[in-house]
Amino acid sequence: MVLEEIFSVFLGIFTDYTLRYVALGSAILGITSGALGCFTVLRKQSLFGDALSHAALPGIGIAYLLAGTKDSLLLMLGAAVFAWFGGIVTLAITSTTRIKQDAALGITLSVFFGLGIVFLTYLQSIGGASQGGLDRFLFGQAAALIEKDVINLGILAAGCFVVLIIFFKEFKIATFDSSFGQSLGFPTKYLSALLTSVIVVAVVIGLHTVGVVLMVAMLIAPAAAAKQWISSLKNMLILSAVFGGLSGIIGSMISSTTEGMSTGPVIVITITAILGISLVFSPKQGFLFQFIRRRKQFQNNSDQIPNISGKGKPRGD
Repeated sequence: MVLEEIFSVFLGIFTDYTLRYVALGSAILGITSGALGCFTVLRKQSLFGDALSHAALPGIGIAYLLAGTKDSLLLMLGAAVFAWFGGIVTLAITSTTRIKQDAALGITLSVFFGLGIVFLTYLQSIGGASQGGLDRFLFGQAAALIEKDVINLGILAAGCFVVLIIFFKEFKIATFDSSFGQSLGFPTKYLSALLTSVIVVAVVIGLHTVGVVLMVAMLIAPAAAAKQWISSLKNMLILSAVFGGLSGIIGSMISSTTEGMSTGPVIVITITAILGISLVFSPKQGFLFQFIRRRKQFQNNSDQIPNISGKGKPRGD
């Protein structure tokens, strides 16, 4: 019976219009954020994506206020502009002042998010926010995805991967040893700005599905899970994208089984479960295998300890 239900839900991806585009949009989000999130995790900028997603919120409100339409492409454009501006502000604060990166991220996150709430509250008071569907960007509403939205997300994701493929070597050097890259003549500051721009696009893709609040999980969790299994950057990007895509599809399928269940939180719970499994069962860094190795090492060390008590040794006359 359980297998029949699972097969029925899986078949719904091909037969049900809503589930098909929700699953496709969620998979696009998972693949894109999973791959690009590797750079934020390796650069120890895990909260950078959180700051970018919160910085995108006022851009959505301003785009709707100026255009007066809920066209997804225009709203995403406004979100991208403000998210990119928030990222540049964060980089500028850390490079020109004594303020550390974590404090700069906190400042950017809180100021831009507060500004976004102000705009949404104003639009709500004049009857614009709810009618325009802007409130769904806070927590996401994957069920509202339509074919046009998925096509737009696919185009944006394809652009991200084109840039990633072209500048992969430069991003790799800037991530692991920016000082060495700068000595070789690489414009590390411009590369950081370009990488920030690509991550902004990934954040914009996720606003439709998981929203501003949960987007950071889609950037961090797939990359953190892939890091437990693989140390090579190229393979880590691929595995992280696979984890992200699977979480998007599985989360969409699970949420479709219960009426009214939000897809975004289910996707986040799914990728968190994948991360938990990776933390426990990864052969290299998993808790389980580390415990087994420590236990074997302890037993080997115990066997090598000499018997200094004198018991059981023959007495010499």
